[in-house]
Amino acid sequence: QVQLVESGGGQVQTGGSLRLSCVASRRNFWNNAMGWFRQAPGQEREFVASISWNGGATSYGDSVKGRFTISRDNSKNALYLQMNSLKPEDAAVYYCAAGRRAISGSNAGDYTTWGRGTQVTVSA
Repeated sequence: QVQLVESGGGQVQTGGSLRLSCVASRRNFWNNAMGWFRQAPGQEREFVASISWNGGATSYGDSVKGRFTISRDNSKNALYLQMNSLKPEDAAVYYCAAGRRAISGSNAGDYTTWGRGTQVTVSA
């Protein structure tokens, strides 16, 4: 069974940075778009960022534009999310996901494989 495993979450102070990683096992996603979503308690899952199969196209949710950067390394079957200038409202469980196609956007339904998530906590 294909697995996506996130890591890099933790607790950070407001204004701090974290780098999340996601590694795929048992198959590669070189031809698939990848994305990051997040979900805070009591809230719906929110799109954070996506990246096309070759990294040539990226998109971001409005709340993270200019602060977060998505990237990938297909040679390592890995996806990353660099998060800077973190705010308390960024606190959530962050999930990585693999898309159906080479390019995917903000619709969670376009993603077929999901990790279990990593917790990000931001203290004021």
